[in-house]
Amino acid sequence: MEEQINQDPSENLEFKNRLDVSELQEAVNDIKNQLKKVIVGQKDMMDLLIVSLLANGHVLIEGVPGVAKTITAKLLSRTMDVDFSRIQFTPDLMPSDILGTSVFNAKTSDFEFKKGPIFSSMILIDEINRAPAKTQAALFEVMEEKQVTIDGETYKMKEPFIVLATQNPIEQEGTYRLPEAQLDRFLFKINVEYPTGEEELEIIIREQALQNATKFEKIEAIIDGAKIEKYRALVNQIKLEENLLKYIANIVVNTRSNSFLYLGASPRASIAILKASKAFAAIAGRDFVTPEDIKRASIPVLQHRVIVTPEREMEGLTSKQIIEQIIESVEIPR
Repeated sequence: MEEQINQDPSENLEFKNRLDVSELQEAVNDIKNQLKKVIVGQKDMMDLLIVSLLANGHVLIEGVPGVAKTITAKLLSRTMDVDFSRIQFTPDLMPSDILGTSVFNAKTSDFEFKKGPIFSSMILIDEINRAPAKTQAALFEVMEEKQVTIDGETYKMKEPFIVLATQNPIEQEGTYRLPEAQLDRFLFKINVEYPTGEEELEIIIREQALQNATKFEKIEAIIDGAKIEKYRALVNQIKLEENLLKYIANIVVNTRSNSFLYLGASPRASIAILKASKAFAAIAGRDFVTPEDIKRASIPVLQHRVIVTPEREMEGLTSKQIIEQIIESVEIPR
């Protein structure tokens, strides 16, 4: 009797998530399994692409040629039953080639708007830094406001809408550096590394086994546009305590006062970390955000939004290393 009185009643209670994210987590695992049929390694890239989809943000993928940047983006589109467009950026590409243009209709004696390839749910822009500033600027409105204004008329994009852009960091001839205003519109910048020796061997083995088959034949559609919208709404409801909101703010504010950085992050970065950390929590099966979710989101959100001072850049210090130092210096809320 005495043992029953002294027993902690909480030991008999089962604590469950306020939100049921099991369906979302299962769909994410199914998408990953589809991608793994073709892609070897690159776990971080896969996770970040899926998180960006759930957080309703665009992604810039940077890496040397041949590390599966484009093919991963294309495979991701195959796992979703949505419209897909691929645009190859070149120096002679014009804004109308992306957005569309008004064409005279002889039958109606009037101009009608012909939509460009940007009018899809998922857009893959290959080598975004190959097009000049005028063409890059055509993406400003559509990426931020998800609409296009042509000849005074505004055309809304169909949801879900996400831009995946790739660029090569090594080759600079015939390229145009993306302005900070455009970089700020990407939720994440993903740096794709070379595969390990074991992964390289697995890539060769799989290629040998393909024979006459194509990589895309193995991929099945897992979710459609309606499901993506449903999961995004669920992610928005993920709980985030006030002390964690302060943690996000402290990390971003520290980028503005860091002596190693010439330019710090804007409030848009704080909002991006907030959204991304919620998505990281959801795919982990939780309905609440932890400091680890925020840490994981901070580097891909911030590394393209800050500028290293010339002195530190000459020393070989990267924005990623400085952000890691900032994260370590900010006290973790308890």
